Amino acid sequence: MKIAIRMDDITADMNWKNFLALKELFDRHGICPLIGVVPDNRDENLRMAPPREDFWEYLGKLRGQGWVIAQHGQYHRYTTQKGGCFPLNRFSEYAGVPYEKQKSMIEEGKKILEEKGIRTDIFMAPGHTFDRNTLKALRECGFRYLTDGFGKSPYSREGLTFLPISSRKKDCFKDREGYTTLVIHANGMSEAEIGWYERMLAEYPDRFISYGQLLTLPVTKRGFAGNLAEYIQASCKRILVKLLS
Repeated sequence: MKIAIRMDDITADMNWKNFLALKELFDRHGICPLIGVVPDNRDENLRMAPPREDFWEYLGKLRGQGWVIAQHGQYHRYTTQKGGCFPLNRFSEYAGVPYEKQKSMIEEGKKILEEKGIRTDIFMAPGHTFDRNTLKALRECGFRYLTDGFGKSPYSREGLTFLPISSRKKDCFKDREGYTTLVIHANGMSEAEIGWYERMLAEYPDRFISYGQLLTLPVTKRGFAGNLAEYIQASCKRILVKLLS
């Protein structure tokens, strides 16, 4: 299985020590991840360091090096207790919010990024949670991709291409075919967790790919049965994580 990397919660005041440690690791192995940029962060939990003054210019440099950028919500602020279509969590910035409000938030976030020189058609929902109104709003706002869902390759659903994430890290290294994405939240990572990625990259160098390669793959059609199976799998994972926590 080929493995891409996505990094969530990218803000000017994130944990730069962890981010730069991971960047050095990915650079060393020639890996360019996807990074989810919060357009107007209002989540105090993501404020980890003094804001980097050249943040937007730095993002432009990363993109020039091959890194891929997604819009990561709008405010990264959870306002509902809904799981939506992919209920890995029971909190959301979007699921359960009226369509017009969702569309307005997505449009405003997109405008902020574009004013900073960042154009993207990839969306990353905070908390992995979204509903059908989110998907409709994303289409209306010109997005083509959503980085979420379970599967072995990109699939289409309601006019969007889903780029699947891994259900469990250890499954990525089993002897199977397909493509997946490991999700990293650098802000709260320990040195041991960063060390795990260093070991995996060293042990499985041929497994890891740059995120941009996912965008070149053929897309399969996902029907009702596949969507239902994914919904059940996400619900089961949420319940299992809660029981083990």
